[in-house]
Amino acid sequence: ERERQRETDRESLSLGGRSLLVVLESLPSHPPCPAMAPPAYRLPQGAFFLGFDSSTQSLKATVVDEELRSVAFDTVHFDSELPHYMTKDGVHRGSPGSGRFTAPVLMWVEALELLLDKLARANFDFGRVKAVSGSAQQHGSVYWKNGTLTSVLQKLNHSQPLHLQLRNAFSKRDSPVWMDSSTTEQCKAMEEAVGGAAAMATLTGSRAYERFTGPQIRKIFETEKEVYDNTERISLVSSFMASLLVGSYASIDHSDGAGMNLMNLKLRSWSPEALKATAPGLEEKLGELALPHAVAGKLNAFYAERYKFSPDCLVIQWSGDNPNSLAGLALNRPGDLAISLGTSDCVFGITLDPHPGLEGNVFPNPVDPNCYMLMLCYKNGSLAREEVRDRCANGSWEEFNKILSQTPPLNDGKIGFYYKETEILPFLPAGMHHYILDKLDSGSVHEVPNFDLKAEVRAIVEGQFLSMRAHCERQGMPSPPERVVATGGASANEQLLTLIGTIFGCPVYTTQRTDSASLGAAFRAAHGWLCQNSGTFIPISYLYEERPDDSAVHCQLSAPAGAKDLHVKYGFIASKRVELENQLLHKFSAGPVKGP
Repeated sequence: ERERQRETDRESLSLGGRSLLVVLESLPSHPPCPAMAPPAYRLPQGAFFLGFDSSTQSLKATVVDEELRSVAFDTVHFDSELPHYMTKDGVHRGSPGSGRFTAPVLMWVEALELLLDKLARANFDFGRVKAVSGSAQQHGSVYWKNGTLTSVLQKLNHSQPLHLQLRNAFSKRDSPVWMDSSTTEQCKAMEEAVGGAAAMATLTGSRAYERFTGPQIRKIFETEKEVYDNTERISLVSSFMASLLVGSYASIDHSDGAGMNLMNLKLRSWSPEALKATAPGLEEKLGELALPHAVAGKLNAFYAERYKFSPDCLVIQWSGDNPNSLAGLALNRPGDLAISLGTSDCVFGITLDPHPGLEGNVFPNPVDPNCYMLMLCYKNGSLAREEVRDRCANGSWEEFNKILSQTPPLNDGKIGFYYKETEILPFLPAGMHHYILDKLDSGSVHEVPNFDLKAEVRAIVEGQFLSMRAHCERQGMPSPPERVVATGGASANEQLLTLIGTIFGCPVYTTQRTDSASLGAAFRAAHGWLCQNSGTFIPISYLYEERPDDSAVHCQLSAPAGAKDLHVKYGFIASKRVELENQLLHKFSAGPVKGP
């Protein structure tokens, strides 16, 4: 039988005596299949792409090869490896109650040298690196002293340590960072200057937040005017690190620039109204904005001579850690959504039609200039789930999951709010609130003291995911999304993934990437090199096609989309939950959640 089949195959390939090769050569040529990257868009054989992540507590490096396989990783922990800066958790804390959090700028410089030295000792071949990019904690700001560009930054000497050459380069030696909450008055003043909090959100993508860079700059102008006057360039942490690499002032990119309350979100240019509300002469100190995939410059000769990088190595614009995490999770099309389930829960999504409001943030997408990234953060994540597990499931995740499997979807209309600590979305104090819908598709809601233990288990996880869905839709995400990529510790729980697929109505994928920010920076380095080499913007999806199974871009399908009728019913409950949120906000005097 096998021999007959082989003969049949030979006959079918002979095609009446003409060889298959001849027949193929006689056919007209066609462009490559659109599902695959054309050969001209492939990354060069043997190339490396290096991504950094300058986070709050450490500096990390991830290297990927031409197939986007992770081939090297290293890290420098600030507290333990640079103890002479005397930080705790990577920062200096102000006096109790001041809300001040800063970090020493030179610590970030020395960490870069130390990390490159580590890679060199591991015999890493820097000469194969085609491009470098990076991620950095968002909102932090660095203040370059007048005259530094021409006297220091453009004259780096490879025979001297970088941090010693820059020891007098800054008008403010400690940078305010994202943990700082000392600018409440500046936030209020800036919002009033542009027409209110909703107007600020519509203009810049976010209402004014204490951690954002604009309010921080305004405070420095008001309280340390001599520092402001002695500053020729203000960088974000991301553009600061890029500046170290190119030996000149690198631009702030659109994605990270949206985290300042200073950029017009739609126009992707500095907003005159926001700049005027912050400080005089600010636009000149900020410099021009840049596309995230643009080239910041070639790597400075300091690194080629000291570490043997190629003199042609490109530096692609750095961006913030959250935009880079979106890239590291390989989200690349409108409708993609990522949910990070950790101590705090974070949601990232891609949309063509953002609706900035008083909750969450909207940034330009770091890998596609034609769409936007939305971000939601919840303070009460895994710790709130663990509290209910301990109270209702004997501290056992196995029992918790068993209860979830035994209770009905929609939880018989029970809606719960579980805040172990003060929540930020919505802004509500610690506490628990329990409600029951009279009917699952209509009717009124009444409050009750508590639920039975089994209903509590389902209520906390349904409530958390319903809140994510409702606020994502309010900010412009499609319903259902194209897919959800789940990450973080709780993404190993199959019951939670199944529930996400049901509530959001789309398939759920998982990934085990341990550092999506530095990985995303490495992907963005490859993407920026590809765009530069092609002379035009190339969709990052070209990078992801036809990669081997061990490539870092791959995700695993972990839960299918839920039933359509349940998705619709959960949508109704999500809308009821938002109504209850507004009632609670009124009760605790925060006012309702509104759109712009």
